[in-house]
Amino acid sequence: MPLTQFVVRRLILLLPVLVGMSIVVFLLMRLVPGDPASVILGLRATPQGLAVIRDQLGLDLPITQQYLHWVGNLLQGDLGQDYRSNIPVTTLLADRLPVTIELTLLALVLALVIAIPLGVRAGVRQRGLADKGAMTLGLLGISIPDFWLGIMLILALSLGLGLFPSSGFVPLSDGLFANLRSLFLPALTLAVGLSAVLVRVTRAAVAEVQERDFVRFLQAKGLRQRAIVYRHVLRNAGIPIVTVIGLQFGYLLGGAVIVEEVFSLPGVGRLIVSSTLERNYPVVQAGMLVIALMFILVNLATDILYAVLNPKIRDAYR
Repeated sequence: MPLTQFVVRRLILLLPVLVGMSIVVFLLMRLVPGDPASVILGLRATPQGLAVIRDQLGLDLPITQQYLHWVGNLLQGDLGQDYRSNIPVTTLLADRLPVTIELTLLALVLALVIAIPLGVRAGVRQRGLADKGAMTLGLLGISIPDFWLGIMLILALSLGLGLFPSSGFVPLSDGLFANLRSLFLPALTLAVGLSAVLVRVTRAAVAEVQERDFVRFLQAKGLRQRAIVYRHVLRNAGIPIVTVIGLQFGYLLGGAVIVEEVFSLPGVGRLIVSSTLERNYPVVQAGMLVIALMFILVNLATDILYAVLNPKIRDAYR
């Protein structure tokens, strides 16, 4: 099957997932206790005032009608307005989404830099020093909560040594070095958990491929060990590694919500947290839907990479 046709079929299969996600996102906010009208009016709330606000926001309509109205606006590119500031939600997300995307991508790069070389070396030389280091990293990384690790990094590397800022965000327009310096600690906090999972999967995949006959054949031909590992073994071990990266991307997005709060980053995760406390339905719904869409697109990219690594996978969608 041609790669283009494969991509189109995968997109069609993902459409019901996106529709189902929109329903879940919409209903979750309605299950959260609290009334947006009461939050908006605060101490000035009266029965008449609450009724007027609910009518203006469309909260007095049946829930099915509210959902259809929201989806109709989504299809027109209208994500609604912030209840508190009356700023379009599109504007809020456009300001904050680059922070979350950059944080997630930097965390992914750090995790790959840490996990892939260590996992490969551990898989090639089992029961050696690198193997023990990989297993230790895997155990500690999975066990340590993100919020605790973030606080410890702030205490040690920021307040203790003064190497990195403890909070805040420097835009890329103010300089690449300052931007990366402001994001390094939160990205490292996210990367530790992902690298813990990735190093164990890489180790197991490389160790399994290392025992195959074609590796012994390449060794018998006299190829250098480094060339065998990185040109042949790692390529054949790539599918389980890519699988974990795609699945764990959702972990990075979920962890970004906590990490952005710990480091006071102006990202989508922090916006969702504050808007949830304010029962700000349009902002929370749009933010969660954007994160879900990003996760779906990453899974699509993972499937495409599968098809590139192993063209036989495309035949499964005929």
